[in-house]
Amino acid sequence: MLTEFGGILAFFIVGAVFTAGGLIAAWLLRPHRPYPQKNSTYECGEEPVGTTRVRFNIRFYVVALIFLVFEVEVLFLFPWALVFKQYGMIAFVEMLVFLGILVVGYAYVWAKGDLEWDKPAPRFGKNAAATVYEEQNETVLG
Repeated sequence: MLTEFGGILAFFIVGAVFTAGGLIAAWLLRPHRPYPQKNSTYECGEEPVGTTRVRFNIRFYVVALIFLVFEVEVLFLFPWALVFKQYGMIAFVEMLVFLGILVVGYAYVWAKGDLEWDKPAPRFGKNAAATVYEEQNETVLG
């Protein structure tokens, strides 16, 4: 058993030594000439202003996650295209079902409004429904 896993252990040891050796060599050979402008925060050529503790709108993350989900799902089209001729109509129907599920998910995200950048802030409290009703009547009546 030791000989079976000995190759794997040797592989990990060589990998760790190679990685550490590369990092140490880069640390020893690199030029070290710091100056204040080089150590400052880079913000697309703008002068850094304020603190780094800035709150970002959650919509950036939501749109990024939605993009990743749909992008990863589209990657499943490539293996399907390779075996499409082998399986014929069965593969075609399965892909239609898969794409249908993606379209339903996309419609849900769109209907929920998660793709909008100017989505209004949600209202909370016991008078929230009354406020929304009054605003709707004001827009309808003039």
